[in-house]
Amino acid sequence: MKATSLIAGVLLILVFSVYAEEAPKTAKATLRNASGDTLGKAVFIEDPNGVKIVMNVYGFPPGPHGFHIHTTGQCDPSDFASAGGHFNPHGKKHGLNNPDGSHAGDLPNLIVAFDGTATGEWFLNGVYLGSDENSLLKPGGTALVIHENADDGMTDPSGNSGPRIACGVIAK
Repeated sequence: MKATSLIAGVLLILVFSVYAEEAPKTAKATLRNASGDTLGKAVFIEDPNGVKIVMNVYGFPPGPHGFHIHTTGQCDPSDFASAGGHFNPHGKKHGLNNPDGSHAGDLPNLIVAFDGTATGEWFLNGVYLGSDENSLLKPGGTALVIHENADDGMTDPSGNSGPRIACGVIAK
């Protein structure tokens, strides 16, 4: 009986170990405006090629808005300048349309519906949720920032997307 219990216990530990290794790393960000109002959430899910972002936001002006991963995990109101510039560990130029490449944190415009909501999924290649320089969870952290205007996809360093209107620190 003891041997059966021991074997069952070892098997249970192995099953939990395999499951823990296969579960993807995740992080999240709660987006807030300068007044501290919550405007939505984003979830970050790592896969072997990068990180998928799943986001649901509300309370935004309709139309296109630039949004990016910024280099510092701080979101001090009122202008969110504490989030720093765009996440750019490889020293590239800004913009998904830039022939010299783009920042690791550049994303396509967020399209907000007439009711102020937006939902979507995006993928960032070559970034992860570990602890190295390519990680969104690197020392000092990173933040997800939404801008007032559309990103033009080219203008370095910010895409000419205007003031920062929402920010969320990316954390486990």
